[in-house]
Amino acid sequence: MALKVELKPHERIIVGSCVITNTDQRARLLIDGENVPILREKDIMTPETADTPAKLVYLAVQLMYISPDPQSNHGTYFNLVRDIVTAVPSAWPIIEGINNNILSGDLYRALKEARKLIAYEQQLRELHEASHKPRDVDNAA
Repeated sequence: MALKVELKPHERIIVGSCVITNTDQRARLLIDGENVPILREKDIMTPETADTPAKLVYLAVQLMYISPDPQSNHGTYFNLVRDIVTAVPSAWPIIEGINNNILSGDLYRALKEARKLIAYEQQLRELHEASHKPRDVDNAA
């Protein structure tokens, strides 16, 4: 089944192991192929933007997804996951979903689950920041 993709001007997309950059006009592509990894620019994580543990997990899954040998990234992924579960055991249900998709070979779905881990991590950060805000000195008196 073919995938229809519309690219904005200068938008990038990964198809297989190639990065395709659109020119200065909108473009429509019809991509036909079996088991070809495809990632739009908005879904691509770079080492520079992977600045949290959950984003590093996403990057590891992304590398598995676009790699011809996904297992070469398993060690990195499982080390990152072990550290997250040790620090935040409540993240286990999300990680279990990612693991199940990796082990069944559905790496695109594993990426979608990894996005949930990023969202959960952000929620935890926001809760932590809200609970550790300095009190207003004027109101405390």
